[in-house]
Amino acid sequence: MSRRVVLGGAAAGVAGSWLVPPGASWAGEKFSDTRIDAVASRWDRRLIELRRDLHRHPEPAGEERRTADVVARWLRAAGLTVTTGVGGHGVVGVLTGARPGRTVAYRADMDAVLPNGQLGGGPDTAHVCGHDLHTTIGVGVAVVLARLRERLAGRVMFVFQPAEEALAGAAAMLADGVFDRVRPAEIHALHCGPWPVGRIMVMPGKGMPGLDRGSVSLTGPDALARAERLADGINALGTVARPLTPADSERFVADLETPHGPLERFVVTSADASESAGGAEVRVSSRCWPLNRYVEVREAVGRLAESVGAASVAFPDAPFPGLATPERDARRLQQYLRRTVGPDRTGTLYASIPFNGEDFGLFLGRMPGTYSFLGVRTPGAGIMTSYPHVGTFDPDERAIGLGVRAMAGWLAERAGGH
Repeated sequence: MSRRVVLGGAAAGVAGSWLVPPGASWAGEKFSDTRIDAVASRWDRRLIELRRDLHRHPEPAGEERRTADVVARWLRAAGLTVTTGVGGHGVVGVLTGARPGRTVAYRADMDAVLPNGQLGGGPDTAHVCGHDLHTTIGVGVAVVLARLRERLAGRVMFVFQPAEEALAGAAAMLADGVFDRVRPAEIHALHCGPWPVGRIMVMPGKGMPGLDRGSVSLTGPDALARAERLADGINALGTVARPLTPADSERFVADLETPHGPLERFVVTSADASESAGGAEVRVSSRCWPLNRYVEVREAVGRLAESVGAASVAFPDAPFPGLATPERDARRLQQYLRRTVGPDRTGTLYASIPFNGEDFGLFLGRMPGTYSFLGVRTPGAGIMTSYPHVGTFDPDERAIGLGVRAMAGWLAERAGGH
């Protein structure tokens, strides 16, 4: 089951006219760390070109060859120690500062979205989830911190992950020993979202719900009819409806920002009935928050299946792990952002996102860290231009500059032991 949607960039050394007018290369008015801001300012336009190049060459999960090559060339040019082919097309770059400190990591996903994962999209794979921005921000943070290496304490490990859309890349990188030689104390990530450009939303204790899958088998001459009734019953277990219109999406985003609001607890279910050899089958998937509700949902599915005389109910695997951002780490990031980016550019999500999945949770299962959303909505634009996985996704590229500054400063502070 896919989750979000598209965009673009340019390779190191690519010539071309500057694409953003002077003074408008990022969405912020002020960033308090003047050293980081000064270095980042020299790269803003080139990073926008990088993003546009990546956008023009989207690669689906497991096929990120060109993207990985571009990333590796940028990191090597910046002086990082680079390893490629980690868990598929994953790229790892390590930057060692001039002073002793801690090791921290930053993750950026690289793959684009297949047509079947796009809502109202086209027939081709496209960067409608913002991973081209994520990759560009990761490269930008590496470049900026490399230019400040003499002032940097500790090490920063950059993890450019493949196959996030397939929920496979993080597991593949872990299986390939991504953290065996370099062991970070924590890991951080950003994701594009439908908030005003440059606004960063932290998620203390919240995240994304993971995914559970199962099936129910039915036999007999009326198996399909009973399977359809069962599917209807399972779908009725859901407590929140997917937003279908711009107005729905505006309300949904507002609910995410509401303390103790309607999304504090939820169940999202999907069930489809189909004929099978000797009867019928119902395929079931669910997403829940809190994460311990999967047991409750499985039991409810079992009771419904029994009521229609199902032959068997199977949940062969444990639910795919959800993503829960450690509250203490999120609060620390929030304090840092309020101090450096400003309180008006820092917000809080009080609920997890019901319809999305994200395998970054596998990394957070190994170490603490943060996962936050970076607003990419252009002033005056409709919400569907910044809603990932929608075919009209068209983010404001000025978000790249703020993402680079915010994460460069945050990682430098964490590596320094603060």
